[in-house]
Amino acid sequence: MTNRTALITGASRGIGRACALALAESGARVAVAARNIEQLESLAGEIRAQSREAFVASMDLSDAESIKEAIAKIGKDFGPIAILVNNAGITKDGLAMRMKKPDWDIVIATNLTGAFVAIQQVLPGMMRERWGRIINISSLVGEMGNAGQANYAASKAGLIGLTKSIAQEMGSRNITVNSVAPGYVETDMTQGLSEELKQKMLDNIPLKRMGRPGDVAAAVRFLASEEAGYITGHVLDVNGGLYM
Repeated sequence: MTNRTALITGASRGIGRACALALAESGARVAVAARNIEQLESLAGEIRAQSREAFVASMDLSDAESIKEAIAKIGKDFGPIAILVNNAGITKDGLAMRMKKPDWDIVIATNLTGAFVAIQQVLPGMMRERWGRIINISSLVGEMGNAGQANYAASKAGLIGLTKSIAQEMGSRNITVNSVAPGYVETDMTQGLSEELKQKMLDNIPLKRMGRPGDVAAAVRFLASEEAGYITGHVLDVNGGLYM
């Protein structure tokens, strides 16, 4: 993937940050996008310190215009996007019976619709080049569901359906579309869990540890590579064996 431009959404921390560093290490020119510009600038500095190229873009995944503007700017100022990692995601947890409609809407808009809009924006360039890698970060809960996360689980299950559909549409253009479904990973999103709940999770994980952002980034780096050119429409579980 040397000198190919990769865009990672939600790159300011956690899994997105790890993906940006891993792709940069593999020779990609990395565009990082999120709402928190300060964190992105710090990440870009880290990438440039390794003599790699980085570009910072402000992007709100719940706003289609923001996505379109950011991707157009990256294409114009940094180069056509060959690798897209749809990582940005939010949670607004609550039991379905009491879930407020705005909490449903914003999670679906950010996690699913935002990913779809980003894909739409990068496809024309990938089709022109007859080469592309799209990797959607789904979740274990998108495959098995989770009480209190109907909106999040639905958005992540939707990403899997989106992955498989676009994979079928784009296969003849040499564009692969895959999904990575992490299990419980040590990030800001899981830090708020009680020790009791963390222990309960660990008891159910055959590998007996939480995942690390780097575990997910390694899977993303592989799917973005030339070596993964014959893999498309696949969901790669990175969950320590929690769901098989």
